[in-house]
Amino acid sequence: METKETLFTGFKMNGFAMLFIIALLLGVSIASFFLIVRPNGFTVTTGLLGILISMLFIPGFNRLEPNEARTMVFFGKYKGTFKETGFFWMNPFLDAKKLSLRARNLDIEPIKVNDKIGNPILIGLVLVWKLKDTYKAMFEIDSQTMANVATGSNAVASRMNAFENFVMIQSDAALRQVAGQYAYDDSESNVEELTLRSGGEEINEQLEQKLNERLAMAGMEVVEARINYLAYAPEIAAVMLRRQQASAIISAREKIVEGAVSMVKMALHKLSEEEIVELDEDKKAAMVSNLLVVLCADEAAQPVVNTGTLNH
Repeated sequence: METKETLFTGFKMNGFAMLFIIALLLGVSIASFFLIVRPNGFTVTTGLLGILISMLFIPGFNRLEPNEARTMVFFGKYKGTFKETGFFWMNPFLDAKKLSLRARNLDIEPIKVNDKIGNPILIGLVLVWKLKDTYKAMFEIDSQTMANVATGSNAVASRMNAFENFVMIQSDAALRQVAGQYAYDDSESNVEELTLRSGGEEINEQLEQKLNERLAMAGMEVVEARINYLAYAPEIAAVMLRRQQASAIISAREKIVEGAVSMVKMALHKLSEEEIVELDEDKKAAMVSNLLVVLCADEAAQPVVNTGTLNH
């Protein structure tokens, strides 16, 4: 991603040193009114000028914690981004807009979309994002208007809420785009293909890629994006549940029949191998039928005792 951010290279000095200078200047200016025996116009003017200069210097103090930054603007011109942690003093006429570079979580509420085959589904997203280019974040999108950014201590929170709102809207669009390219599952077709249920990491990677493409213009980066909720929409959930139950029953029946046939085959082989009884084709067919009924029935079979002979 091409960056427009540059580091601030203007004048700066230790904030505590400047604080001492301002306190000294302010003290000398105030003392000039009391220590001079006969104050005149010059001393009064000098004292007032010293107090005024001290007041003008005070807004130049800036304090930064780790993973914070300030975009420095001098009468509308971008002068760079300041990222050094600590307490500093800089030109008081610089407009230092504070930003947070820390990672932030965003949990997107489930939205209703249509999958590849037109089924309405509910899909949700959780992602981790952070600012990467402070210039684009501040000047490429209208974040201040979106959030009605305040001044003072609430300014940083308002800006970051504006960025979060931008990420939320773009995440919604990216999620709809990705979800529309895949089916919910592969039950509609015998062809095995990537689906939202089975895609896992591949779907998440594509989602992360789409999000980064959309957020690059705003200087934001998605660290991780994952689908955290996936279900059919309520209006078709009951129908899809019955379809899944039917598929499960069919799969179970196939296993039962396969096992029953194997057991019948083994029984006939044992009877013939150990010469316990000789069965003609009709008796074998009847035995196979009875065994299959017993083995494949949902309920326990009721035995019927035959007191006749096998020769009848």
